[in-house]
Amino acid sequence: MPMPVETLRQHLVEAFPDAQIDIEDLAGDGDHYRARIVSSAFADVPRVRQHQMVYAALKGQMGGELHALALETSAPEAGN
Repeated sequence: MPMPVETLRQHLVEAFPDAQIDIEDLAGDGDHYRARIVSSAFADVPRVRQHQMVYAALKGQMGGELHALALETSAPEAGN
């Protein structure tokens, strides 16, 4: 069963409440998404760890309800 975009967004907002989050359904099937997440939680955190933080926020649903997630993560630029 695919993951609705609203559920994906809810998990991300809960984990990164200050984040700017953009989600795109890549295949129109609720199973393949691209997420761009800009959050202060990612400041001074290596990219691999940022992605691990996102996967942890999905509470084990990556690979189950959510088949594929292309991630773009970053911290806000200084002064923004």
